[in-house]
Amino acid sequence: MPVKNVRELKSQLRAKYKKIRKSCPPEKKQQLDLALQNAFLASEEYKSCDVLFAFVSSPIEVDTSLILETTLKDGKRLALPKCKNNFGEMDFYLVNSLSQLEKGAFSIMEPNPEVCEKYEDFSHGLCLVPGLCFDMQGFRLGFGKGYYDRFLQNFSGTSVGLCYSKCIEHTLPSGVFDRPVDAVITEKYTNRTNNEFVKE
Repeated sequence: MPVKNVRELKSQLRAKYKKIRKSCPPEKKQQLDLALQNAFLASEEYKSCDVLFAFVSSPIEVDTSLILETTLKDGKRLALPKCKNNFGEMDFYLVNSLSQLEKGAFSIMEPNPEVCEKYEDFSHGLCLVPGLCFDMQGFRLGFGKGYYDRFLQNFSGTSVGLCYSKCIEHTLPSGVFDRPVDAVITEKYTNRTNNEFVKE
């Protein structure tokens, strides 16, 4: 149930899950990341999409490198975000090669707008949504910048979160502007928020 003021509670949860993620040994994280990426690539959501709105992962996030490479190899359109400003606004650009990326906001690799085509059709497709934590209803705890909260307001396709099973809460605090994802994939199971639960 949405609550009016969730800022303090979300801040506490962010600190908790950042600590959990940073304490994961590199070898274990690599194993989990591979399992998560393979689960995503085997999902019906990925198989049926023609355009994937993905993201280039930071060290604390689930690695997305295999997903990006496979999307290009599979001949699907790959759209990656570029931050426009510090107010939660971003644009997506079609990327034909990962060599078209350059270091951008928050030291994350982003599309080079001089060589990539801006993509503005958000009526369909599959969006891979980052998050520190997700709950069983598909609500997420992001990094507090609001980029995906804004984007998902105008996105009409399917949204999927990738998350370690140890970073899943039963219920997260949610505000009136929070949008749940359609499915959450972990290394152990896939939880579709239409009540379909698939154990890996």
